[in-house]
Amino acid sequence: MEFNIKSGSPEKQRVACVMVGVYESRKLTFAADLLDRISNGFISDVIRHGDMEGKLGSTLVLHSVPHTLCDRVMLVGLGKEREFRAKEYREAVRASVKALTQTSASEAVSYLSELTVKKHDVEWMIEQATVVTLDALYRFDRFKSKQDESAREPRKLTLAVPRRSDLADGEKGLQRGLAIGNGMKLAKDLGNLPGNVCTPSYLADEGRKVADAFGGEAEILGPKEIAELGMHSFLSVAKGSSEEARLIVLKHQGAKDKSDKPIVLVGKGITFDSGGISLKPGEGMDEMKYDMCGAATVLGAFRAAVEMNLPLNIVAIVPTCENMPAGNAVKPGDIVTSMSGQTIEVLNTDAEGRLILCDALTYAERFNPATVVDVATLTGACVIALGHIATGLYSNQDSLARELLAAGEEVADRAWHMPLWDEYQEQLKSPFADMANIGGRPGGSITAACFLSRFAKAYDWAHLDIAGTAWKGGKEKGATARPVPLLVQFLQDRADIALGNVVRRGRPRREAPEVADDEQD
Repeated sequence: MEFNIKSGSPEKQRVACVMVGVYESRKLTFAADLLDRISNGFISDVIRHGDMEGKLGSTLVLHSVPHTLCDRVMLVGLGKEREFRAKEYREAVRASVKALTQTSASEAVSYLSELTVKKHDVEWMIEQATVVTLDALYRFDRFKSKQDESAREPRKLTLAVPRRSDLADGEKGLQRGLAIGNGMKLAKDLGNLPGNVCTPSYLADEGRKVADAFGGEAEILGPKEIAELGMHSFLSVAKGSSEEARLIVLKHQGAKDKSDKPIVLVGKGITFDSGGISLKPGEGMDEMKYDMCGAATVLGAFRAAVEMNLPLNIVAIVPTCENMPAGNAVKPGDIVTSMSGQTIEVLNTDAEGRLILCDALTYAERFNPATVVDVATLTGACVIALGHIATGLYSNQDSLARELLAAGEEVADRAWHMPLWDEYQEQLKSPFADMANIGGRPGGSITAACFLSRFAKAYDWAHLDIAGTAWKGGKEKGATARPVPLLVQFLQDRADIALGNVVRRGRPRREAPEVADDEQD
């Protein structure tokens, strides 16, 4: 779909649909009020008769509104005005896009992006409208013999800004939103692909394509090179599969000083997790194709960052393989040696994510990183602790944790800071090796993070456990692309700091829009 930024009055839009807002108090937004005046109170009459109460997320499409040039006016419920915040704005935009796909309108102009959201500016409004729109329109029907015709994707969506002077900021927001949306689409596509298509070698090819498309560097290591590095913990997971392991390394040299320490993103890439010898239950095992969503989101965030050409040095590291049962597969009780030289007693082969991540975290040391953030669908225990709302966040630096938390709040991709106390390390003791790969049921997500922390002592590090947020089951089954928005916002904040800019978060927004000049429609 094509996006456009415009400043102009709604009654002058010769388009298939104009979208404006209505609050629960029956108060019209600025753009809706302009349409109401030009139509001699037509919209007010509709509201007065109770057809639109302004409930958040509700929509009503009106045809042939008098004295307007558009074919339709869509009224979008915004909820209570005093409670209208970022969350409500996103929900209203999503509802408007979903409703638009149920019409035959091929193009539309949205005036929701002109609304006032406390502490947010035009650039943020446009960015979020773009991201939410692309997310709402996403469909994965690559393997269906017949395409779903129940919803139509509009050809063009124009996002309105209050003033002509806002056009430049609006364009910046649009470009950021498109980059984030493209990164999310990549992450969702990779996550939704079946395991017989999205293999470790396929994932490696996709990573190389991203690097090639945006002038980055890609290095793909196979089993021989991985073994030469001493990554025997990683390779132990891959032993039972006929698919060979890959280590994907992507680089973006965006900083002015190429010697600046990079930010390293590490993503767990188990393209299918059967549990290995510690076999998972059959019910729901199909969803274990999503066990590479950490890798998918790291590749998605990397794609967005390089498309935005952020002035940072960024490295993406993805260890990827399958975890399958076989005669040569790693067994409970086996002891493996990690790249760091530390030995691990494998008590449960279904706790395999940490076995591949620990070697990737050791590998990250060679880049002398400023920060390392790993992303993994690591533990079912995190789902029990936080459900499907928040990502579990662990870090060896509280300041880094606060950065990530704030980035997530900014883009509605929230995380929750979990403890990483030394007392939990006791649960990983093994009588036969330096550590066990599990610490028992109590605090399972915490002890998994404690395990990883033993391989991340050389730098500032954070771990995002996305087991509860990476995908949805049931009727809405599919990858969510979380935490791509959080990671991109974190990188953008770091870029702003590197450039000496004030982080955009919290910048006040100007108040009610002016009526645009005639030539602006």
